[in-house]
Order: sequence, then structure tokens, then C-alpha cells
Amino acid sequence: RAALQSADLVLAVSRDTRDRVLSWSNLSPDRVQVAPNTVDEAFHPGPRERERWRLGGAFALLTVGRLAAAEGYKGHDRVIAELPRLRAEGFDVVYLVAGDGDDRPRLERMASDLQVADQVRFLGRVPASDLPSLYRAADLFVLPSSGEGFGIVLLEAMACGTPALGLAVGGAVDALDDGRLGSAVTLEEFGAALRQAVAQPARDPTLPERVQARFGRAAFDARIAELAAPLTVREERRA
Repeated sequence: RAALQSADLVLAVSRDTRDRVLSWSNLSPDRVQVAPNTVDEAFHPGPRERERWRLGGAFALLTVGRLAAAEGYKGHDRVIAELPRLRAEGFDVVYLVAGDGDDRPRLERMASDLQVADQVRFLGRVPASDLPSLYRAADLFVLPSSGEGFGIVLLEAMACGTPALGLAVGGAVDALDDGRLGSAVTLEEFGAALRQAVAQPARDPTLPERVQARFGRAAFDARIAELAAPLTVREERRA
């Protein structure tokens, strides 16, 4: 709190993060500004390489994130809970889970109890160099998280050309650009939205370009320059 009070400018990666900072810091609102995350150049469209990930003809859902019990808000269990209904409705779906942590045993038990263990593939920690290929291979990136400060993985997936579905909660709303880049739904709407995405799959070839226009490095640099300009002028006057 003392560090924030002494800062000329505080940058938050999302509107939700900004609101949280303002709620406990007693800073004036003009001193806390939003500068969204950018996306690394490694994440871009390319060959889908579905054979590499053994997907066959199945519709591939993907979540990338830590499987930490303390971060159960990420929503892996919400996806697993929908698999029985998707199967009952005749959809051939596989759920790829990239990441590891102490919550994995619980999620594995849940998949087993719901009799969908054969549909859930726990990939463990996937090397960063393999993530672009994994994102491209998936049909839908899904992150029904209720606690993201931003949700950089949503950007990574969409920059690779894969549509994304998340909750209209927290910082994920900013990463999904209020639903203009990816789908942002309420928790109550999530199940229906997931089934619709599986039933009517679509890949927008303009998605990566639109992600770069909104969150690419050029947009990030321009935002930082905009926010830094008043500070630069102030320092020049002091000199």
C-alpha cells in the first residue's frame, strides 16, 4: 500500500484489477489506469497438427492453466461436468487439460465418477514451445474462470485462431473484449453456450488479426506511451 501511495501512476491489466486496487488503496482514480496485457509473437495461426495431439475426428476442448486447489475458480470442473450431457446428445468431444498441480487428483476422480475419464486427457505441463501447436489443434478454448485478473491464455488461443469461451466475470471480460473477440457468458449460461459452440463450430479467419489490433505489441506500446506522456512532461518541467 505504501508503494502504491508513492507512485505517480499505477497500471492495472484489466478494469476488474483496477477496481480491486481502488477498493483498498485509497488512491485517486486518475492515478490508476488500465494497460491490458499483450500477446507474445509466438502465438499466431499455423498448421493445426491434430494428428500430433491424437484428436482424430473429435471436437477438442482445451484449457491451459495451473491445476491448483487454491485456484479452483479456473473452472476445469465446470467443463468436466458438461461432458456427460454432450455425450448423451451424441457429440464426440475430448477435453484437453494442459497444466498440473495439486488439484489434478480431484479432477481425475470427478471425470471417473462421471464416467467421462476417457474423454478427459490430462497433458501435464506442456512446454511453452508446444503451446501454439496445441492451441491451433483445439476447436474451442474454454476457461470458465470466476477469478481471472486478466486471462492471458484467452489471448494466446485467439491469436492462434482458436475461438474462446469464458465467463463474463473479472478480468476475462477485458481479454475477450466484452464479447467482441470471444464469447463472454454468465455462469448460468455457460452450459448452453458450450453445447452451442460444439453443435455449431466456427473459426473466424479474421480473429488473429483482430486480436493483434486490440492487444498486439503495437497496441500495447501505444497505450504505454499514452499513459507515460504526462509523466514525461512533468519530469521535463521539473528538470
